[in-house]
Amino acid sequence: MEDNYEDYDNAFVGNLGDMGYGEDTQAAGEPASQIENKPKIFLMGLKRSGKSSIQKVVFHKMLPNETLFLESTSKVVKNDISNSSFVQFQIWDFPGQLDFFDPSFDYEYILNNCGAIVFVIDAQDEIIEALQKLHQTIAKVYQINPNIHFEVFIHKSDGLSDDHKIDRQRDIQQKTTEELTDANINVHPSFYVTSIYDHSIFEAFSKVIQKLIPQLPTLENLLDVFISRSRIEKAFLVDVVSKIYVATDNSPVDMQTYELCSDMIDVVIDVSCIYGLKEEEEGLGYDQESHSVIKLNNGMVLYLKEVNKYLALVCLLRESNFDKHGLIDYNFICFKKAIEEVFSRKTTKAGAKKTIKKAN
Repeated sequence: MEDNYEDYDNAFVGNLGDMGYGEDTQAAGEPASQIENKPKIFLMGLKRSGKSSIQKVVFHKMLPNETLFLESTSKVVKNDISNSSFVQFQIWDFPGQLDFFDPSFDYEYILNNCGAIVFVIDAQDEIIEALQKLHQTIAKVYQINPNIHFEVFIHKSDGLSDDHKIDRQRDIQQKTTEELTDANINVHPSFYVTSIYDHSIFEAFSKVIQKLIPQLPTLENLLDVFISRSRIEKAFLVDVVSKIYVATDNSPVDMQTYELCSDMIDVVIDVSCIYGLKEEEEGLGYDQESHSVIKLNNGMVLYLKEVNKYLALVCLLRESNFDKHGLIDYNFICFKKAIEEVFSRKTTKAGAKKTIKKAN
């Protein structure tokens, strides 16, 4: 009904700026102290496990085939991911031959502001040495900063069969859990099977980034309300540069759905760059007017709307539920205002009320 409204109250603590996230954080000329205070993600693992390839593909848009020509990392490489993306943090790529816990290396200092350690294991190689280094890393890091998230990427899975992927993940997860239990270390790493040749690496990094966003429950709640009132099947809040989704609703994530939504962003950006920019202009061709609707041949519809200059809302819904697209557009306006309020809130605790029309 048109006059049927629902009020909902959002309570959240802090703001994304507290963790180095922000809607319009300026990267150029940013003080070094602010850059150093951004959350850090450490990429660690043995030599040639694929660490550098991961960050090049995810954050620098390098084609997977081009990573074959990357040289092995010989020193710690710091990358500040903040120039043109909502996802703002530092990635430190540690070479496999580096002894991170060497007494001459001030590892205690750099671990203080580390949000997550991503340990990359080559799924096609022997895992004994990699597991030994993983256990050593977790044991020592946990003593210094127990709040760090430990993420294990079982990488280069594209060369394995589906059964082999499952077996390799089970083997690594079981051995790691047993080793940590025997050492009385109360850590529960997350495990992901990844490859740069499909969307699995983007989904894995999405889940890593989400753990560093303190407002994630609020974002998920807003998405839940939006899809339930708009008769939408699935929704992603996606960083348009990296295609990492910073939040999604609480329904299970289907890889094919995420791939469709991710590919839709590529289509919108590519078309916008060709037809939406003047000859002298540069950039993504993505602005407040960006939106798209794609009808699929299976009776589903892809729906994209700009949230801010970094984020897009990408949804999947049934074509039969798209008859009231005006209702969806109105609900999106309410959703966008709520998102803006979350990102701009600077007080310790606050409430925000928005109204969304309820679909018949």
